Amino acid sequence: MPTEKKISSASDCINAMVEGSELKKVRSNSRIYHRYFLLDADMQSLRWEPSKKDSEKAKIDIKSIKEVRTGKNTDIFRSNGVSDQISEDCAFSVIYGENYESLDLVANSADVANIWVTGLRYLISYGKHTLDMLESSQDNMRTSWVSQMFSEIDVDDLGHITLCSAVQCIRNLNPGLKTSKIELKFKELHKSKDKTGTDVTKEEFVEVFHELCTRPEIYFLLVQFSSNKEFLDTKDLMMFLEAEQGVAHINEEISLEIIHKYEPSKEGQEKGWLSIDGFTNYLMSPDCYIFDPEHKKVCQDMKQPLSHYFINSSHNTYLIEDQFRGPSDITGYIRALKMGCRSVELDVWDGPDNEPVIYTGHTMTSQIVFRSVIDIINKYAFFASEYPLILCLENHCSIKQQKVMVQHMKKILGDKLYTTSPNVEESYLPSPDVLKGKILVKAKKLSSSCSGVEGDVTDEDEGAEMSQRMGKENTEPANHVPAKRFQLCKELSELVSICKSVQFKEFQASFQAQKYWEVCSFNEVLASKYANENPGDFVNYNKRFLARVFPSPMRIDSSNMNPQDFWKCGCQIVAMNFQTPGLMMDLNVGWFRQNGNCGYVLRPAIMREEVSFFSANTKDSVPGVSPQLLHIKVISGQNFPKPKGSGAKGDVVDPYVYVEIHGIPADCAEQRTRTVHQNGDAPIFDESFEFQVNLPELAMVRFVVLDDDYIGDEFIGQYTIPFECLQTGYRHVQLQSLTGEVLAHASLFVHVAITNRRGGGKPHKRGLSVRKGKKSREYASLRTLWIKTVDEVFKNAQPPIRDATDLRENMQNAVVSFKELCGLSSVANLMQCMLAVSPRFLGPDNTPLVVLNLSEQYPTMELQGIVPEVLKKIVTTYDMMIQSLKALIENADAVYEKIVHCQKAAMEFHEHLHSIGTKEGLKERKLQKAVESFTWNITILKGQADLLKYAKNETVENLKQIHYAAVSCGLNKPGTENADVQKPRRSLEVIPEKANDETGE
Repeated sequence: MPTEKKISSASDCINAMVEGSELKKVRSNSRIYHRYFLLDADMQSLRWEPSKKDSEKAKIDIKSIKEVRTGKNTDIFRSNGVSDQISEDCAFSVIYGENYESLDLVANSADVANIWVTGLRYLISYGKHTLDMLESSQDNMRTSWVSQMFSEIDVDDLGHITLCSAVQCIRNLNPGLKTSKIELKFKELHKSKDKTGTDVTKEEFVEVFHELCTRPEIYFLLVQFSSNKEFLDTKDLMMFLEAEQGVAHINEEISLEIIHKYEPSKEGQEKGWLSIDGFTNYLMSPDCYIFDPEHKKVCQDMKQPLSHYFINSSHNTYLIEDQFRGPSDITGYIRALKMGCRSVELDVWDGPDNEPVIYTGHTMTSQIVFRSVIDIINKYAFFASEYPLILCLENHCSIKQQKVMVQHMKKILGDKLYTTSPNVEESYLPSPDVLKGKILVKAKKLSSSCSGVEGDVTDEDEGAEMSQRMGKENTEPANHVPAKRFQLCKELSELVSICKSVQFKEFQASFQAQKYWEVCSFNEVLASKYANENPGDFVNYNKRFLARVFPSPMRIDSSNMNPQDFWKCGCQIVAMNFQTPGLMMDLNVGWFRQNGNCGYVLRPAIMREEVSFFSANTKDSVPGVSPQLLHIKVISGQNFPKPKGSGAKGDVVDPYVYVEIHGIPADCAEQRTRTVHQNGDAPIFDESFEFQVNLPELAMVRFVVLDDDYIGDEFIGQYTIPFECLQTGYRHVQLQSLTGEVLAHASLFVHVAITNRRGGGKPHKRGLSVRKGKKSREYASLRTLWIKTVDEVFKNAQPPIRDATDLRENMQNAVVSFKELCGLSSVANLMQCMLAVSPRFLGPDNTPLVVLNLSEQYPTMELQGIVPEVLKKIVTTYDMMIQSLKALIENADAVYEKIVHCQKAAMEFHEHLHSIGTKEGLKERKLQKAVESFTWNITILKGQADLLKYAKNETVENLKQIHYAAVSCGLNKPGTENADVQKPRRSLEVIPEKANDETGE
């Protein structure tokens, strides 16, 4: 099958099928046969060869085909022993005959599979009228529009235009195309026709436009929803938006607005039709970017204590290169503050003319005047965010110049400075909301017992630490530098309120004696040690206190640490070298894109709640949190530039894509596509990946495009996004350069679906779980404390936990069974199931064989006369699913209350757990273990209650989807539509692997 020509119409697909292609024919018992398949020239039969059968039997009549399914969605595919080795994107099945037999096939590429699926569906739709439809579609809306554009250039009606005009017109319509590529395409066309001149005729213009401006992957998507038309009407578009993109509250009016906004042809706008070009425009618009626009504004609770947030933080903000010899410049502060940074560093030393200066002490970095930095901070402090800015002041000045510092800050920053004394009766820091528009000073502070105008405090000197590392002073290890002392003036001390710098000793001492307004700074090496050796203590410490982590002094090139290593411990202020691009800065920038890029991100509840169990180094699922399955299909790329530092000649690139997951250790993973050789303009990847994400609230997804044919540099572009900000459905990913700039016209086209593993998650945004049989069912386990009264309470919680798990998983298993009979994979949603199965419910004369009675809360299927066994099986499975949905909805509240009651009863013991355990004879380690087990159990109970609540909400959404899809497809029993049932808030967006049932040969 030729692949040079782009597929842009059903005619292209039919022609390719007539020419034929080699496909693998899959049978049961792991048998796979290589056969050559082709469509008869009269388009009446699908044949294959060689075959042991008579040539008249090695065929399937087109009119006997019931449906064509994509993916591995028949019994034969599911039971085949080598199914795991078959790509989901290359597999498809032809369902035919009265017994719904299946012909299961695998193409050599997803492109070839799409051609067969599209062509066969077209043949099924139009049958004997296929030829007429193909001929009429030649003079279609798109061709008319392109011809009209040609005529607008050919004002003198000469029948031709200049090559320059033709190239410019096509480039205006598709700015990502290179001028040289368009010119080359016209020259190749002229050469093939032995044409000598360079002028372009209308036919040539239309042909080149179709060749260069058609994206086959978008055409294949369009025909899935257009009932095999060459355009989407308003109802088709509504179905796509609801079932795939998860757009809520869609009606024909909104569909028309989208068509008017993105459809380029007047005919399409007038008729309410969206052509392939309009559909492409829409899919490439900001409406279909991967980043959820809800997160472009502040959308998190900003009334929590300051210690409950991750804070976007900069290290050595004044540097614009490395931290040993690099120059200092105020532009470092401007850049960081414009990027939403909320914690900047000022390393202040005595300067000439009684003016303090900022630089890294004991190094060769240049100096900038302190006053000019404060001026810049005053100007840009709230440029990107209204929430508090923290000035991390490393003070090495004499008393005299400290007073100058105070004068500058008071005069320039004025009432922006937050100097209110902390309330000793409080337990937590104020919230970002309370501190809006305020600047906090983090520095050393004189103790309340100091009565004079100055006093001794210990010094925090990162520069000295680095000098020692460089061998300038001595070789003492960085974490054991003797604490030097210096004089601090009272005026400067008074500027420090709720961010008093203190030295960390050890966790138990901090839990007992540290004040909530005191902040400890950790060298990266020391913080890593605590993260590995005391992960639980570190998380608990950060529930109440702010912790700042700064890079190791060994990083003299100003390279960056991985912020995730410390975010997973709850460390709020992880100071990054903003001047150094790369993976680590990508993670930092990507992470703080959420919540309106305001510089504050609320930490997961499990890292904030006083009684919750979380270990930063967990390599398994997190107790009380439902793992999510992330399904990403990398479909194609657009307009990849050559890597900037590449020494390879020419503009050709051989791109491939990495999809990376960054988060807790259990979540870190990466997968890559194959390399597409010599195609950076429009490479087709068509590869699907699946990742289990155990703590979604702390996970990020990073797309990286690299060049396989490189000399020197392989990096093309990347995009990093928090898991919680992903929009599901078909999305474009705007690629960014190494330094974070958007690469013009360079993007990835992907499909994203998120489902729950073993239930839970966010029902309005997530799909359903992968089926789990009863034999392998996992019930959450509670730990024994060996404190009789408390263990008795937790023992009472076991039955409702089992009931909750059974309700959830019975429902999920029943739903997956129904999906399989519909011929869909587990990532589909029930709206897509109803759409897939609706054609089967129609008889030969289009009268319904099955209708849905929507008069009650739980829609029932009713047979309308005699139906085939295969449809009876679907109806029976649907009934079982509805019963499981009903059981969950009607029993969830009672089970939920029992779990919550046990949780409250157990919490009655929390405050006195130590003394109760001591009375029971538990000592030291056993007592500590009992406290840990108590926290574990409470976390499990909270999690199980939440999972059940989410599952109920998800079930309600499922019923809405069934109801709405039945009405949309006209399958509702007349007079039973319930007007009170609203549309789904947001569909559980997933890729549609259409239809399945029984299988045969």
